[in-house]
Amino acid sequence: MKSKELVEQLKLRLGTEQFEFIFDKEKDSLRLNHKSLNRGMDILLQDILAKYHTKKEKAIDEVVYTIEQTFSAMKKEQSEGFHDLSLVYPVIRSGSFPLKSNEGHPFITTDHTAETRIYYALDLGTTYRLIDESMLGKLNVTANQIREAARFSVRKLSTNTKKDEVAGNIFYFLNENDGYDASRILNESFLKEMESKIEGDMTVSVPHQDVLIVGDIRNEVGYDVLAQMTMHFFTVGAVPITSLSFIYENGELEPIFILAKNKVKKEQEE
Repeated sequence: MKSKELVEQLKLRLGTEQFEFIFDKEKDSLRLNHKSLNRGMDILLQDILAKYHTKKEKAIDEVVYTIEQTFSAMKKEQSEGFHDLSLVYPVIRSGSFPLKSNEGHPFITTDHTAETRIYYALDLGTTYRLIDESMLGKLNVTANQIREAARFSVRKLSTNTKKDEVAGNIFYFLNENDGYDASRILNESFLKEMESKIEGDMTVSVPHQDVLIVGDIRNEVGYDVLAQMTMHFFTVGAVPITSLSFIYENGELEPIFILAKNKVKKEQEE
């Protein structure tokens, strides 16, 4: 399937009564404007086409669902406004994720690691909206109040994990599909609880939004398994974050490649 064919498929699925489709051939992107809301979103067609090669029609189903839910949330926001800070949650994104909304408003963010950044979302049921500075007045709160509310909310999320063993290493998977699986990396009490179960090196991975993996790495093979696993999840995730895993030690997250470099440097010095 080519980009132009994909645009035609989206026109058929979404209809042209409500939406205006602007295809940018050079950037290989689609600008989708909602006529009655006077708001829109940009879609990178290559990202969808890459998923289409493996998922076929399911890839188009997913993007159509996301588009419909996003505009539904915008409609709800326009008619009802915002009022409840208990619906604010943190979300993890890659360090390369945009810092501003399509309308040019800076998102509320917090530094996390060299690979990841914390954003904040207003939960709207079947979807959520990332909070930008323009929304603070509507919510009648400060950015710090948003951060505090999100810190509290993430502790309320369930932390059930499924356990798997590969080549003598243990992996725990958290996959609730509530949009905040990766956000559990910010739940310090959960990480401490997992640490108490770990016999080897504790790793934490957030390859995409809808999964968090805690590794109990007990041999060198475990690191190879972890690298392959996170790369797989990173490539199939709807919202990829990072294929890099972190060592969790003394309450700190350190990227594995940095730890390896430091170890080599230390050995060389000795």
